Amino acid sequence: MTISDRDVREAIRASVIDPEIGLNIVDLGLVYGVEVDESSILIDMTLTSPGCPAGPQIIYDVKNTVKRKFPEASEVAVNIVWQPFWSPEMMSEWAKEELGIF
Repeated sequence: MTISDRDVREAIRASVIDPEIGLNIVDLGLVYGVEVDESSILIDMTLTSPGCPAGPQIIYDVKNTVKRKFPEASEVAVNIVWQPFWSPEMMSEWAKEELGIF
């Protein structure tokens, strides 16, 4: 496959919004890593908190977005990690500005 980490991140950025915050999860800093090999895509990500009520929906949206955008991937997996624990400092400058965090 000729899919890059950036391609996957851009697909997620364009489609997966945290419903509680209203911004995409890439700019929120929730996507920690993307691995692409010959047939699969693995996304390491976190949530804003372990008890995030939108967590199951966000995970579902990530998997389905990536599967639709890259049908040549035979497997798409999302791995939720808690280290490092997410904090607002992980957000992009754009996201911080949108939320009024300076």
